[in-house]
Amino acid sequence: AVVSTQSGHYGRDDGSLCQYYCHKAAFCFKLPDHVSLDEGALLEPLSVAVHACQRGKLSFGQKVLVCGAGPIGLVNMMVAKAGGAFVTITDISESRLAKAKEMGADAIFHVTSRDSRETAEEIVNLSGYSDLTIECTGVESSIGTGLWATKPGGSYVQVGYGKAEVNFPIVAVGIREIDIYGIFRYANCYPKALALVASGAVNVKSLITHRFPLKDALKAFELTKAGTGVKVIIDCDN
Repeated sequence: AVVSTQSGHYGRDDGSLCQYYCHKAAFCFKLPDHVSLDEGALLEPLSVAVHACQRGKLSFGQKVLVCGAGPIGLVNMMVAKAGGAFVTITDISESRLAKAKEMGADAIFHVTSRDSRETAEEIVNLSGYSDLTIECTGVESSIGTGLWATKPGGSYVQVGYGKAEVNFPIVAVGIREIDIYGIFRYANCYPKALALVASGAVNVKSLITHRFPLKDALKAFELTKAGTGVKVIIDCDN
């Protein structure tokens, strides 16, 4: 089986949600026999996490704070754990935090306040300042929390995007010499993501909570829109 790094061209062409799709070979990677198509499909979000952790210069033994326990936050948590980090993850949803704990989070924090600095202080009291913060929500208050919770000289990666402009503590960032990195999806990360899955270092199958046959694709999108589950698989061979 092969997995592709691209699917469609943002409205210029038909999409790839169909039983058969002819793709350029240059955009495809062969899956080992023991890696399923479900796992192959999840290499795309996993590659985002690989890129984020590389940009943030993740190293063994670091404390990593992941802001947001949605699908992208969870894959970042898994990659950081595979890299030997102690990971704290935050969210406003207790059910998402329960899923994160089930998947291996070392510490979870339920966000109940919009006060960034106050929330950061509570996180620091829980698990200490982070060497690396990976922000996956794009929410202004969460961005502030992530920056305040990063240690002096630490790194911060902005993965999630919301408003085009946000307020954040720029003076504190400068004085504490925090390095801020942006990412746009990923670059040349599929082989590394595939290696993580093939070796068993990362279990992406744990992200799958629902599946639908192709004929029920609309139901899959409706369920996702409602915020139910984590990753929803559409089986295009059914």
